[in-house]
Order: sequence, then C-alpha cells, then structure tokens
Amino acid sequence: MIFCIQIFHITFLASSSTTISDIDRMASWSSSPHFPLLLLGLLSLLLFYPSVTGIRFVVSTIQLPSEENLPAYREAPAYRNSDSCALQQDSKNIVHIVMTLDLNYIRGTMAAVLSMLQHTTCPENLSFHFLCLHYQPKIFSTIKSTFPYLNFNVYYFDSTRVQGKISKSIRQALDQPLNYARIYLSEILPQNVKRVIYLDSDIIVVDDIAKLYEVDMEDKVVAAPEYCHANFTYYFTDDFWADPNLSGTFKGRTPCYFNTGVMVVDVDRWRTGRYTEKVEEWMLIQKQKRIYQLGSLPPILLVLAGEIKAVDHRWNQHGLGGDNYKGKCRALHPGPISLLHWSGKGKPWLRLDSGKPCTIDHLWAPYDLSRSSRVALEE
Repeated sequence: MIFCIQIFHITFLASSSTTISDIDRMASWSSSPHFPLLLLGLLSLLLFYPSVTGIRFVVSTIQLPSEENLPAYREAPAYRNSDSCALQQDSKNIVHIVMTLDLNYIRGTMAAVLSMLQHTTCPENLSFHFLCLHYQPKIFSTIKSTFPYLNFNVYYFDSTRVQGKISKSIRQALDQPLNYARIYLSEILPQNVKRVIYLDSDIIVVDDIAKLYEVDMEDKVVAAPEYCHANFTYYFTDDFWADPNLSGTFKGRTPCYFNTGVMVVDVDRWRTGRYTEKVEEWMLIQKQKRIYQLGSLPPILLVLAGEIKAVDHRWNQHGLGGDNYKGKCRALHPGPISLLHWSGKGKPWLRLDSGKPCTIDHLWAPYDLSRSSRVALEE
C-alpha cells in the first residue's frame, strides 16, 4: 500500500494589516507535524491486528476549491482616464474600493472589476484593495495578467480574529471568516485610506462608481441604500425581540435594513468610534443566546441600523440571487439602476454554467472574462 498524502501549512508572522508583498517574504512552508502521527496510527492497525481481513484502506482525494482548477481569464482592455480627470497623483482623487478574494467567487470579482473600469470616467483613479485569507500566488498572478494596468493591493486577513465569534447561519457561505473581514477594515487598511466602498463579489456596476464614493456622508460612519419598507423584525429571532435588554438597543432610533455588501465606509470614524468592538460584542452575545440567523449582517445592523447616511436605491438593486434557501429567479425592482447585486443563494456564473440561468443573469454575462464563457467581450 502506498500512502499519497502530504499536508503543508503556512506560518504567517504577520498582523491583520500585512500585505501580500510582506507575506512573500515571511511565509515559511513546512511538513505538518501531524503527518507522522497519522502514519503511526495506520501502521498500528496492521501490526497489532494482522489477522483482521475485513479492513480495506481507501485513499481518496477530497476536491476542495484550489488554485489548480482556477479558470483562465481573457485579458481586459486597457481603460484610460479621460482628459477631464483630475491628476491621479493627488490622493484626494483616488477612489478606494475593497473586495474579498475567494476561490469560489473569483469569477464574480473579475466581472465586477471589469464593470467598474468600463463605466467610470477615470478608471486609472480606481484603487482596489483585495482581502484574502491565504497566500494564493496563482490568484494574484491571474489578476495581474487579466488587468495589467490595475492599481491594486492585496491584504491578508487573519482568520483567528473571528475565531470563536462566528455562529452557524442558514447558509454555509455566510459562515466563512472572510465574510466578516468587512468589520475589520480599519485594522487592515493603511492609515492613509480614509474612505472606501466595500463591495461584494456578486455585483455589476453600470454607472460611474465615483458618484457613490463622493456621496456626502453627513458625518455618518456608513452610507448605503436603506430599505425601511422591509420587515426589520425578520432579521432577528423571537428571543431577541422578547428580551427588552437586547431589543432595547434600538431605542431612540428608527432602524431600517441595509445591505452590507454595498456600503461606503468612513474608515477613520469607524476606527475612532470603535465600531469593530461594538459589532464583536453582539457576535459574542449571539454565541450565548441565538438572536439572529444571517452571518455578518445582523451584528452590523444592531450597531448601525437607523444611524447611516441613506443613498439612492439605484446603488444596490439587491436580491437578484433569490432567497438564501433556493435562490429562485427574481425580476428587477422598478426604478433606475446603477448597481446590480446577486445577493442570495443563486450566483449568475453558476446558473449560466448549469444551462438554467435566470433572465437577469444575462445582464451579468457580458462582463464575464472567463475563457470558458460563451459570451465574448467586444474589445
């Protein structure tokens, strides 16, 4: 019998604000210390129970998302600033955008970046800040080869920051540590980044993203489309509403639902207001008493609902991925649209690949840079 398992780990001597260039220097690879113990355990079965004939060893490969099966992407066109653009060297003219890098969503991220470059007047003024959990050189090289002129940095998010704080939600994707990285932007990003737009990977922007970035926040820490017609009680359990010590947190404010997948964040105000700690406090309460069902959204709502700067609904046409259970098709909401958001279980690239797309998914397809895509980008 030949055993074909080898396990590696990366040791990061880094803080949550460490960039990938730092990780390149600090990552050290070593064989897992648990591997010899695994072999000893298997050998002991053969040594101490030689007469046993009913044991069969099956070595199989567990297929996890990996860089090895990363799709190939076409190179995007080179988008340049128009003559009306202010000088890129002036930091006041830079539009900072934060997104996460996840193997399961990288195809969506690529499409989102393309849509922003294509529809903004000053594409060279966009600065992307990508957050990731692991050192993934193939993903980084793929971004560089797909967008050779893109201004971007990659930062490592230390998942131990949320260890013991994440509670199981109604959808596994919502339980991933990277889904909580948006809470720690003030710790991860450089001090000179004062304001950012945080965006999920399942979006397409069909307007100039600089318009959203330049919104007057009126001294608020977050700006986002607000949906006061939504049933706000839905986002928390009956136990939460029955406990006045918990539900009383909304006393003195009119809380409305907002989607944290599209929001402008005043990073300085978030830092000085200690909003990370405030959100974490609710995450710890959730571990003791179940007060919500939906990942990282509810604890942010508990802290900020009713206290944000509301922006036009056109900046988050959300829910296009259907609900969190079946991801059924949904139609567009009436009104003007600047941003399409496939929040919910259904993702356009998966539904298109399955041959059973929703009508709305065909609006995403022209931005798909995957070489396997049937939709060709017109250059």
